[in-house]
Amino acid sequence: MCAAARTPDHMHDDDHLQDRLQDRLHGHVQDHFQGHLYDPLHDRLHDEEPAIDTGLVRRLIAAQFPRWKGLPLAPVGFTATDNAMFRLGPELAVRLPRAAWAAGNLGREQYWLPRLARHLPVPVPAPVGQGRPTVGYPWSWSVLRWLDGANPVTGSIANPIQLAHDLADFIGALRSVEPGPDAPAALRAGPLAGRDAATRAAIGRLRGVIDTETATALWEKALRLPEHTGPAVWVHGDLTPGNLLVSGQRLSAVLDFGLLGVGDPTVDLLPAWSLLPAGARPAFRGSLAVDDATWERGRAWALSIALVQLPYYRTTNPPLAANARHVVREILTDRSV
Repeated sequence: MCAAARTPDHMHDDDHLQDRLQDRLHGHVQDHFQGHLYDPLHDRLHDEEPAIDTGLVRRLIAAQFPRWKGLPLAPVGFTATDNAMFRLGPELAVRLPRAAWAAGNLGREQYWLPRLARHLPVPVPAPVGQGRPTVGYPWSWSVLRWLDGANPVTGSIANPIQLAHDLADFIGALRSVEPGPDAPAALRAGPLAGRDAATRAAIGRLRGVIDTETATALWEKALRLPEHTGPAVWVHGDLTPGNLLVSGQRLSAVLDFGLLGVGDPTVDLLPAWSLLPAGARPAFRGSLAVDDATWERGRAWALSIALVQLPYYRTTNPPLAANARHVVREILTDRSV
């Protein structure tokens, strides 16, 4: 995989997603999507996204970065929900936002990643160019350095304890960087109450699909938790399997910083349920010295994100929907405090 494979559902588009959930929810959400051949490049994920294909990217490269126009170009096998991804030659990747909210976050990576990279224990995407909007494509887009590695597969991690420590080391290093007065606010760092309407609406649409009674009880308990009172720190915001690379059983890179910002770091506990098995969670939590209230808030963040994603991406992004279903199952059976 290459720099930036993201699975979104951030605070900015929760209402946007909820407006369409009813149209997308046809029958039960399933773990297996028989009869649907998932094409990550050509399947439309959002109603307003432009047509993005190899021909378009070739034209953009030729017009704006002619020094690279002769390089081989191919779509990446898995394309994330906010961005279409292409490999350009052996060393570069091209990322084009599929929706306006993704385009609005591009500047965070372009400006902040070169400033943060030297403080982090594993590589992160290195921007080498920013494309301009043009006829046929409405937003800015990025050229990044290619990062080798593979996305970790939930349920098939060879050494989950080691990966738990690697993830904690990355989060700790990110948090330790001094934000400075011009650092942007994190897009997933507000109180849980800000997600209440979207989360309850998603639970209502999942009756008969998940245990909605337990999900509601867990969510209502989380809303009574104390809010974060610690310092505002750097937050990645979307540490899902699609945004992580591993090599030789170790974390080798972290991708897609479109939600990067400063605030409550609770949401960065997400991999405890989206990736790590239950037996590795204590190592992850211990490495970060997470107290009970923060752990429960992190679990609620993971639950809310998964509940909203689950029906919306049922047919357009089955891998993401399957991971959302996994997160819900893990959380509804997790009794750790």
